[in-house]
This record gives sequence, C-alpha cells and structure tokens, in this order.
Amino acid sequence: MKVKPTTSPERIISLDILRGFAILGILIMNIQSMSMIGAAYLNPTAYGDFTGINKMVWIISHIVADSKFMSIFSILFGAGIILFTERLKEKGIKSLNIHYRRSFWLIILGLLHAYLIWYADILVAYGISALWVVLFRKKKAKSLLIVGIIFTSIGSILYLFTGFSIPFMPEASKAGMMENWLPAAESVAREIKLYSGSYLEQMEIRIPEAIEMQTFLYFFLVGWRSGGLMLIGMALYKWGVLSVKKSTQFYIKLALIGLLIGYLIIGLGLVKNFNHNFSMEYSFFIGSQYNYWGSIFVALGYIGIVLFLLLLLKKGWLSRSLQAVGQTALSNYLIQSIIGTFIFYGHGLGLFGQVERAQQILFVFGIWALQLIISPVWLKYFKFGPFEWLWRSLTYWKLQEIKRKIK
Repeated sequence: MKVKPTTSPERIISLDILRGFAILGILIMNIQSMSMIGAAYLNPTAYGDFTGINKMVWIISHIVADSKFMSIFSILFGAGIILFTERLKEKGIKSLNIHYRRSFWLIILGLLHAYLIWYADILVAYGISALWVVLFRKKKAKSLLIVGIIFTSIGSILYLFTGFSIPFMPEASKAGMMENWLPAAESVAREIKLYSGSYLEQMEIRIPEAIEMQTFLYFFLVGWRSGGLMLIGMALYKWGVLSVKKSTQFYIKLALIGLLIGYLIIGLGLVKNFNHNFSMEYSFFIGSQYNYWGSIFVALGYIGIVLFLLLLLKKGWLSRSLQAVGQTALSNYLIQSIIGTFIFYGHGLGLFGQVERAQQILFVFGIWALQLIISPVWLKYFKFGPFEWLWRSLTYWKLQEIKRKIK
C-alpha cells in the first residue's frame, strides 16, 4: 500500500495550536543560551547584570517559561507518536518501521542542528526517546501515566542523589562542578571569544558541548524527563484531554490546579535559592528540583488555559497563527536557532555576551511577530514547512508535493 503523510483535514487543530504556543514559548529561555555563556542558563549569577530590570526579567522568565514550554512540547510529542502510529494502523500499514525511520531522520536533523548551528538541540533527545517510548503505545492511559511519572522521577532522583553527595565528594570533583556552575574568568573569556569568532572557531566549543548534551546529559537527565513526559502525553491523548474532548469546566480546573500547585512549588524554590545565594552546593542539584516538578504542573495549567480559550473563543487571528506555527513547528524551531545564532555569534552580528536579559526579550518579541505573520502566509502556498517537507520526504523515501493548488 502506498504510504502518504497526514493531510490538513486530518490534523487535530488543538495539537497544532498547543505546539505553536510551545514553540514560541521555548524561545524565551533558548535566547539566553544563544546570547550568554552556558552557565548563565542554569545560574543567573554566573554572568551579566543581575539587578533591577534584568533580575526581574530573569525571575519572570524562570517562573513563566523555564522548562514549561519544553514540557508541553514533550507531552505533545508523545501524543504525536500515538496519533502517527494509529493512523498508519488504520490504513493497514505496519507503523513501527515508518516510526523508526521517522525517528532516525529526526536524530540526523538534530545532529546537523547541534553541530552546525546550536549545541543545545533537543531533536536528538526526542528522536532517541521516541525509539523506546513507542513500545508503550498500546498500554492503557492509566499505565502510561504511572510509567511516565516513574521515568520522570528517575532524572530527579539522580539529581537529588548527586546534590546530597556533594559534601562527600573529592575536592577535584567539586571544583569541576563549580566550573560548570560558576566558571572562572578565563573560561568565560574563552567562551565569549570563541562564539564571537568565525564559524570554524565556534566549532572548538560547540562540538564538545553538543557531545555532552547527547551523551552524559541525555542519560543523566534529559532522556528520563523527555521520555517520561512523552508517556504522560500519550495518556492525556488517550483520555481525550489534548484533542479538546473534555468540558470547559475540566480545562478550567486543569488550569487553576496546575498553575496554583506549579507556581507555589516554583515560588518556594525561588525563595530557597535566593536564601542560598544560588550556591552550587544547593542550587545546582537540590534547588533545581522545585522548578523540575513545578514546571510540569504549570505546563498542564497552560494546556488547560489554551484549550479552554479554544473552546470559548473558537478560531480567531491568533489561534490561526498559532496553528500555522504549530504545523511548521520543526521549521520554526530551527529558524529560531538560525536567527538567534546569527544575531549573537561571530559569523553574524557578533553580539554574544553583550546583550542583557531585558534586551534579549525584545529579540524574542521580534522573532515571535515574524513567525506569527510568516507561518500562515507560508501555508497559504505550501503544504508543509521547508524542514517538515524534508523530514517527510526522508521518512517516506519519496519527494513530497509541497506546493498547494491555488484556486
């Protein structure tokens, strides 16, 4: 049987809108990683001004964005695995072969993204996690939720174990952790010099950072969290939560409970970390767990808000634009990296290390406006985003028709 990709009428609008919402939201945090030294993403005191409006911008972005939108995207990715395999099964096609081919090419795209554009790529982690998460697709929703929570907990347990072990570690190990948390002036100067240098000079730091992301960090944290949230997303999809099959009252409760619990946990974590002056011994591992868990509740709260508004207001300009951004999520994600690294790295404007957090947000707003305007215009003339077209063509091993027939 001839295998074809999903067409527009088959798409679930709510998933696209949520995906668009998540893709735009992750830029709030990603822009910090693109514009400042890596340690500043984890430790706000590691680099830059941390007073006045810059401090306020960090606090707001930490509460509102840090790990929240990535959590939504992980949940949606899990739901997408169920949707993808079920639709192939309905057509009488063995879904696993195509799913594995699709995941393989996502990993390849992620590797190109990480080593050629921006080291903090998430596509490789998603592609790897998709290889094993799919094995749970036939489980009941309740089982998926339980297993998802267990997997998500493993990353947290490893972090807590490391944090509580710090007092008993050799001094050399502590010094290595401190260098990652609060790097010495020489290390800061080297990172700024390399990312402000030529494209080839950037490779000296981009390659080892990408390797660390895809090996140690995947097995220590990212794999457990991304895979766990994908399983939770599968459960939510099977319950009909993500496809707007629940009542408006359900989504109101989801929003209120998720945001209340999430913000309380994150707020407590903020107080604790400020009281410890963001010390490596506390904040790196133990103090980070407040946001680790709080962000999941906030992500569910955001899902509740977006889907409630979708039910209440139906489709307006913003929802149509978010839907278009979501339909071209892969392209928009990669384009954010291309634009961001051009602005901050040496092969472009070379502003790395020179833009404080308050000014970074202005770039975020600009990129948001660009993608909200261009994405729906693009989809008037084309069926897929450019990178979606490439991914689909590789997955189905045939060039996909990309142009729409304009009536």
